[in-house]
Amino acid sequence: MSKVSIIERNEKRLKLSRKHAEKRSKLKEISKNKSLSLEERFQATVKLAKLPRNSAPIRHRNRCAITGRPRGYYRKLGVSRIAVRDLTAEGQIPGMIKSSW
Repeated sequence: MSKVSIIERNEKRLKLSRKHAEKRSKLKEISKNKSLSLEERFQATVKLAKLPRNSAPIRHRNRCAITGRPRGYYRKLGVSRIAVRDLTAEGQIPGMIKSSW
């Protein structure tokens, strides 16, 4: 189980990235637009740099919804490989059965 503070920090990053997503995308679009003047593009880049670092979506880490584990994460299920194994053994995931031979 991950520390609660780490999980909370990750949730904060997710909220910030959703909050600033529209502004960030507009500024990126302006800074990449070659038809605009160099000064306008530079100003957009400066404004983009002034946004909080944690508002960048790349800083959000996918974590298991059950344990908070950051590695071995299944996007489709939203849990780690260990949680998938436990849930499968309990019969909680439809269509999945624990293999045995």
